[in-house]
Amino acid sequence: MISRSGTSRHSPGLLNPYYKRVNDWIHIHTAWKTFKHSCGSVISLIPSFIDSGFDILNPVQCSAAGMEPENLKKEFGADLVFWGGGIDTQKTLMFGTPEQVRDETLKRCEIFGMDGGFIFNTVHNIQGNVPVKNVVAMFDALKEIRGR
Repeated sequence: MISRSGTSRHSPGLLNPYYKRVNDWIHIHTAWKTFKHSCGSVISLIPSFIDSGFDILNPVQCSAAGMEPENLKKEFGADLVFWGGGIDTQKTLMFGTPEQVRDETLKRCEIFGMDGGFIFNTVHNIQGNVPVKNVVAMFDALKEIRGR
């Protein structure tokens, strides 16, 4: 990523020149957006994802080290769309109460949704043993945000 001073904040990875070439071609020749799928703590890699021309990060694993929603949005929200991170599927959705699910969903939507650049999704797939009442609480929170 080129900083405001015009210098690079990091060194490019092995695949970055190829990603950049593909992403540049896509952006020049189409109206498409591109996304990088990368699980876990990828905070140190996000600048290179942006430099490589990716528009979207999916998933957003907020429980991983350094992946706090507030910091992600502050540091990279102007340059990247966050697709996911709306609710922690490994902890809150699985083991939380409906009220905890509601609260986390509302908070994450408020943080990531500020000034746009957020597509609500769970961090990962919803597993079969997640309590149905928690899934309902998540959808109810989304309806609450939408004002319905």
